[in-house]
Order: sequence, then C-alpha cells, then structure tokens
Amino acid sequence: MLSLEEEAIKRGYQLVAGLDEAGRGSLCGSVVAAAVVLDLTGDLQGIKDSKCLSARKREHLYYRIVENAVCWAVGLVEAEEIDRINIKNATFKAMKEAVNRLEKKPNLLLVDGLPLPSLGEIPQVFIVKGDANCLSIAAASIVAKVTRDRIMVELDKEYPEYRLRKNKGYGTAEHLRALKLLGPSPIHRLTFNPMKSTIGTLF
Repeated sequence: MLSLEEEAIKRGYQLVAGLDEAGRGSLCGSVVAAAVVLDLTGDLQGIKDSKCLSARKREHLYYRIVENAVCWAVGLVEAEEIDRINIKNATFKAMKEAVNRLEKKPNLLLVDGLPLPSLGEIPQVFIVKGDANCLSIAAASIVAKVTRDRIMVELDKEYPEYRLRKNKGYGTAEHLRALKLLGPSPIHRLTFNPMKSTIGTLF
C-alpha cells in the first residue's frame, strides 16, 4: 500500500498527504475530513481502510497515527451548512479545511475518490477506493472516522432517543423509527432523501 508514496518521493514530493472523509452518508451530524502526512519510516503495521477495522482497533491505530505522523489535521462541516451547500460541496470544504490546517504544507495530495476543486498549487492524485489501496489515505480514513465517531458519541448525550452512540447517525432501522416517531433533531440533515422520505408525513 506504500507504492504510491514511494513513487511520489522518487519524483521529488517529500511531503505527501493522504486525504479522506467520514460521515458523508450519515443522516445527521457533521462530515469530517482528515489529512495525514505519514512518517514512512515509522510503525505503519495494521493501517488499512477504516471500514475493515473494529472500533477498538481504529482507536488503537488512531493514537499511533497521530503520535507518529509528520503532521495531521481535521476539518468538518456541520449539518446546517451541509443542507445549505449540499454534501458534495461540504465534503470538499471539510477536506480543504483539513489540508489548510496542516502544520507543514504538503507538496502532493493523495485523495480518496473524486477530484477536489483547486487547492491552489498543490498537485493532487485521485484514487478510486484509495482507502483500500493507499496507506496515507487509509490513515486519513482512520483519523476521520475516529474523530467523527467521538463527536457522535458526545451528541448521543444530547439526543439519546436517536441512539447515535450505536448508529453514528446512519440510517439504521432503529434510527429511522425514531425519526418517524419524533421527527428530526437540530443536528439532522433535512435535505437528505432518506430523511425526507421518512419524515415527510410529519410536515
């Protein structure tokens, strides 16, 4: 999974950042992006796509990544703004925020999925299923996922009826039942189609 980073370094790119997001498909809460510049000489064992890891393993790897990375940062966009600018633009904004918050400016971005709008002069490589095929993106996916999961656990204390600690805001049957019964909370994304079809009869 290091082949892309190694090739980039051979080509003169010394600070290579992986970029990924978490929460794009959730019905509530923020979308979170992470940018990570790995120290390729450090302990990278076990880092892989966050979706393939247990919550406990993600937490363990999160600490190892943030303690040993050259630099890392996160960006987020809340539900109200997601409704206003749409999830695609909100994801781009969160990713830009994460990159701009890095302590050291990368000279190459390895981005999961589709191209981003311009991030100035920083060149980008877009990798389909990048979190499964690129170590830096996998590390970013772990940081983004753990960060967002922690946010949702805290929000569960304010909105326990939606069981956010368990479903992290995604459209589980339990979450959809709570929406039908109670309607949306202030942190729900009102423009999402699964949301509108579930709560539409309430309005």
